[in-house]
Amino acid sequence: MAAGELSGRDPATEYRRDRRRLVERLRDRGVSDLAVLHAFDIVPRHAFVPEVMRTRAYEDVPLPVGHGQTISSPTIHALSLEQARIGPGDRVLEVGTGTGFQTALLAALGAAVYSIERIAALYEAAVQTLRRLGVEARLMHGDGSRGWPRHAPFRAIIVGAAAARPPEPLFDQLAEGGRLIVPVGTRRQELRRYTRRGDDFARETITGARFVPLVEGEARGRGPE
Repeated sequence: MAAGELSGRDPATEYRRDRRRLVERLRDRGVSDLAVLHAFDIVPRHAFVPEVMRTRAYEDVPLPVGHGQTISSPTIHALSLEQARIGPGDRVLEVGTGTGFQTALLAALGAAVYSIERIAALYEAAVQTLRRLGVEARLMHGDGSRGWPRHAPFRAIIVGAAAARPPEPLFDQLAEGGRLIVPVGTRRQELRRYTRRGDDFARETITGARFVPLVEGEARGRGPE
């Protein structure tokens, strides 16, 4: 008999309830895109955090996932997705797969997802988790600051780590009218949206932010080309 049966608890039911509560909190914080809210309602965040953190999986806070990395707060993920304006079939590049939670949200929005993770252990774990959940996405282990030129241009690019300046290759790989969502800054950070208009990029500030730093440079690639 499972521990949940012994205690009279049904973890699956509790997780569903917690997801619904999280969706309501996101609404309260200004997220109005119904597709984004639905994605949060169906993607199990608890499957993407370490087991010791699962009781906090649906709190609206960032959580440590090991290797000096964190999974962003649901509000930050929701704002990023809402501001990226992703539609079914849009080709999207994710820089920083992490544990794969945002990857799964993007797939739930119907995007064709291309995701790059620099840390090998996180890449391997994300591959396994996404495969187990039946999430379709193309993942690669490598330096996300270089983008994924072979599959450019992208309708949206979402970056999960902060740099003093957004990497130039990401601007080059953005489609006309496409949107780059990226945290910028070192001590003080802000989450920005850049929208491509020909050779120009309109800049908007979404919110203040606190991300781990983006590491740029060589990383041994692994995964689909």
